[in-house]
Amino acid sequence: MPKTSKASAEETLKLEGYEGHFTEMDTGYTVGFETYTSDADLSEYFKGLPDDRCQCPHWGYVFTGKVTFKTADGDETFEAGDAYHVGPGHTPVLFSGTELVEFSPTEELNRTIEVVSKNMGEAS
Repeated sequence: MPKTSKASAEETLKLEGYEGHFTEMDTGYTVGFETYTSDADLSEYFKGLPDDRCQCPHWGYVFTGKVTFKTADGDETFEAGDAYHVGPGHTPVLFSGTELVEFSPTEELNRTIEVVSKNMGEAS
């Protein structure tokens, strides 16, 4: 059976206000251990995806802090102790002091990361 942890994750991504540790499992899902050290609305980085929103579903658990997902139907905030699912059609709002683990279908996640990375590079 595959397994991972924050310490053993295959990839690490560090940006101002964000740190993520990711492992692509052989199940078709990627596990991400994420820490937010700044508040940020990331909506602008999803431009170019359908409806300018993330099209990848995510399942997660918030250990500390909170995260909000903005959708066409309204915003939903998940706080420490909450397990969540967010479907396609959202953008995240991050809050300092948050730690969570998130599970995402790898193929959809990679398509999203490609667009987000391009937009972040253009914004720099």
